[in-house]
Amino acid sequence: MRYITIALSKGRLTELSIDLLEGAGLDCSELKENSRKLILSDEKNKVRFFLAKPADVPVYVEYGAADIGIVGKDTLLEEGRDLYEVLNLGFAKCRMCVAGPRELEGKMDSITITRVATKYPEIARNYFRHKRRESVEIIKLSGSVELAPLVGLSEVIVDLVETGRTLKENGLVVLDTIADISARMVVNRVSMKMENERIRRLIDAIRAQLKE
Repeated sequence: MRYITIALSKGRLTELSIDLLEGAGLDCSELKENSRKLILSDEKNKVRFFLAKPADVPVYVEYGAADIGIVGKDTLLEEGRDLYEVLNLGFAKCRMCVAGPRELEGKMDSITITRVATKYPEIARNYFRHKRRESVEIIKLSGSVELAPLVGLSEVIVDLVETGRTLKENGLVVLDTIADISARMVVNRVSMKMENERIRRLIDAIRAQLKE
C-alpha cells in the first residue's frame, strides 16, 4: 500500500489542520515535534505529511507531489490550479475585499479607479475585469497594503479582512466583498481516481467532525 501524501500550509492554518487530521484518526505526533525532517509520517495509516508555504500547496497537489492539501481559499483563487476542492473546513474565516478611503463608500459605481494595490494580483485583476469590466493597473505589494491609498499609490486595495480593525484605524472601509475565505481541502485529480476509497474515507471522517 502506497503512502497518501498531505501538504499542509505553514502558518496560521497549521495547528487547526493538525487538530482536524488527528480527529479523523491520523497520527500527527511527528508533525508536533520540533523536527528538522521535511517529510513526516504516520506509519500505521501509511500517510505522509509535509509543511509548505501556502502558495506552494496547490502546486504540489496539482502536480501530484501531494495527494491532498489544506490551504486557504484566497490562495486557491489566486493560484487558479486544476484541483478538486472537496471540503470547506470552516476555520480561518475572513473575506477578500475591496477597500478604500471612507469618502469612497457607496460611490464605487460612480468613480473611476485607475490603480489597485494588493498582495493578490490575479484576484484583483479578475474582479475588476470580469465583475466591474474595468481596466485598472494592478500594483503588487508584499507588505501592508493599507498604506497604498494613504500615500496616493492607489485609489483602493484588495486584501483579506478579518475584523476590519486595521482598516478602521487607518480611515479605510470595505467597499465591496469579492469572496468569503476559509480553509479548504483539495485533492489531486488523478489521486482521487487511483486512491478513491482511502481519500473518501478521510474526507468522510473530517466531514463528520465538521458537523459536530
